[in-house]
Order: sequence, then structure tokens, then C-alpha cells
Amino acid sequence: MNTKIVIFALIFSAFQYALGQDKIDPERKKEIDTMALEKVRDLSKYISLIGNKETPWAEANRVIDRAVELFMEGSTISVSSLKRDKITDYKVREYFERLMRLNYDKVTIEWFKIEYVSDLEQQPDGTFVGVITIFQRFKGENKDGSVYVDVTKKDITIFVKRKETQINGIIIGFWDVLLGDIRVKETSKK
Repeated sequence: MNTKIVIFALIFSAFQYALGQDKIDPERKKEIDTMALEKVRDLSKYISLIGNKETPWAEANRVIDRAVELFMEGSTISVSSLKRDKITDYKVREYFERLMRLNYDKVTIEWFKIEYVSDLEQQPDGTFVGVITIFQRFKGENKDGSVYVDVTKKDITIFVKRKETQINGIIIGFWDVLLGDIRVKETSKK
């Protein structure tokens, strides 16, 4: 057999094998879906802590660091208000820092109806992308009795990437879930 053909066949086989490693089998997909939803629930807890005026400043900053780690670099979070027509995008850390400094005496943020709206779709680079939709209830109260409340529907982009780590000299592949942009879909009084 020609050496070039053998080399080509080996390279082609290795390429096909590598491609097969980027597929997500149904059992693994369930695990990834669970991991993605868990990261969104963690983010919900972090947002509640950061926005809560009773959270000590140092603790809120520690939680911000943890929350930022959930996101892809360069991600943004959209903010809306019933008082303005404009939706504003902030870099993730900036969003959390602004949330911590909101000008209310008491802030309550709750997420509910957390669910996938799109299945994971593979991108040309091998990354899988999906969308999780959440509803956020925001309540800001002041000592003078004034209260602002809105409910916002948001879409959170989810990225699932194949990564590798080395343990005792052995390279182990695994799937990791990172959050991307959070986009406002609509804001209402309730």
C-alpha cells in the first residue's frame, strides 16, 4: 500500500474520531442541561445577594467575583425599566457593581419560570449554544414608602464547550457550561 494513502487514512480516521468527541450523547446532554440550569440558579442567588442592601460590602464583592466566573469573557447584561423606553447593556462586572449601588433602601430580586427555550445547537467551532428564558421580579423600596416593581422576561445565552484538564499526567476531556449575554425580551408591571 502506498505510504501517502496510509498516512492520509490515519489522519482522516483521527479527524473523524476527534469530530465524534464533539458530539453530545443524549445521556450527557441531560447532564449538561442540568449543569446549565444549575448555573442559572446560582446566578439568581448571586444577584439576590448582590442587590440585597443587608449584604455586607465585602461579601457582595466576593459574590460579584463568583458571579463573573459564570460568564464568557465579554458578555453583557441588558437592563430595562418601566420608567424608560431604552434598554441598556452593561459588561457583566459593571452590571453587578451598579446593582450593588442601586439607590433604594431595600431591593428584592427573584427569578422564576427558569426554562430552556431552545435546544443546544452546534456551532462551526464545535461549541454548542442554547437559550434559557427566565422571568425576573424586581422590587425597590424606599423608607418614604415609594416602591418600584417590574417583571422582566430575559433570555440567557448558554455556551457548552469541550475542555481538557490534566490530572496526574493524564489529559481528561469534559464539557463546561458558561453563560453569555443576558437580553431583555420584555418588561411589564407584573
